Formats: sequence, C-alpha cells, structure tokens
Amino acid sequence: MTDSDVWLVVGLGNPGPTYAGTRHNIGYLVTDELARRMGSPFRAHKSGRAEVVEGRLTPAGTPGPRIVLMRARGYMNESGGPVSTLAKFYKVEPDHIIAIHDELDIPFGTLRVKFGGGDNGHNGLKSMRASLGTGDFFRVRAGIGRPPGRQEPADFVLSSYSSVERKELPFQIDTAADAVESLIDAGLDSTQQAFNR
Repeated sequence: MTDSDVWLVVGLGNPGPTYAGTRHNIGYLVTDELARRMGSPFRAHKSGRAEVVEGRLTPAGTPGPRIVLMRARGYMNESGGPVSTLAKFYKVEPDHIIAIHDELDIPFGTLRVKFGGGDNGHNGLKSMRASLGTGDFFRVRAGIGRPPGRQEPADFVLSSYSSVERKELPFQIDTAADAVESLIDAGLDSTQQAFNR
C-alpha cells in the first residue's frame, strides 16, 4: 500500500566539486534550497546510492505532507536506479515524484512545470524513465537556454554559468523551490498558472 502523503523530490545533477557550479546541476541547487527551508542537511541514505533529507515543508505556516529530498550519489545518466530504489523504500508511486532538472529549450531564468512527457535528450530523465518503467512523474524544468554559437549542448550543460547568470541564479533557484512547494501544496494547474510564464 502506498503512503500517498509522501513525496519524493529528485534533484538531478552530478556529484563532486567539478560539477558543482554547472548548468546541469540546477537540480542539486534547488534541493539545497529546499533542504535549507526544511532545516536539515543532506545525509547518506542506508541504500548507499543517494543522499536524502526527510521532513516537511510549511509553505502556509502549517506542516504539509512528508517529503523526501534526494540526490543520487552517481552520475546523471545513472540517476534512475537510485530513484527507483528510494521510491520502493518509501513506497512512493511515480505520480508523487518530482524531478528538478535543467532544460535547454527554455530561456535562462524561466521555469516550466509539467507532468509526464518525453525526455528531450536529457540523460537524467531517460534513466529515471527506464528504471521507473514510466515517464509519468512531475518535472520542474529550469531553463538554461541554448548554447551560444556552435558550442555542443553536451559541453554547454557541463559548463559554468556566466557572471551575469550567476547574479540571477539565486532568484531562479528560489522560484524553482517555490514551484516544488506549490506543486505539493496546490497541485499542477495552480502551479502552472503561477510559474509557467
């Protein structure tokens, strides 16, 4: 039986200092902000495959449903296994999973929230879909824009933000964290109306 009150919020990214400030790691940055709001640091999960924070968000001042923030300890293209492991451990169905990830097809600084859909070449989403057996989970898509000139998308996502973007980044992180709270608290329609601009 599923505890429908538990949400699994997945920050997609790559571990280690080499990748810490790259565009591909926006999922990690947003889960860091959510962990700060929940007042807990990440710690190793007993599965050994992820770091987690367990707790509740209180957007309206009253405790909301139980939330497990997670980020895999392996690389982006292997995220699905740890996500599937934790989904089974906490008895969370895909419709209570939220993946936070970078999105090339959305301009930097903007956000889109949706349920289901394709992977759009994103290896983290592809891995999640393969391991969960479905793509029917929520996505908070943080725009990073297209690469300049002839730069390869694979190189662009693993590059650091520009100095101008770094000034705007805290706002994007904050907004994405707000969108996660809204999804859990108010549902998809209200969240899309508020954040899909």
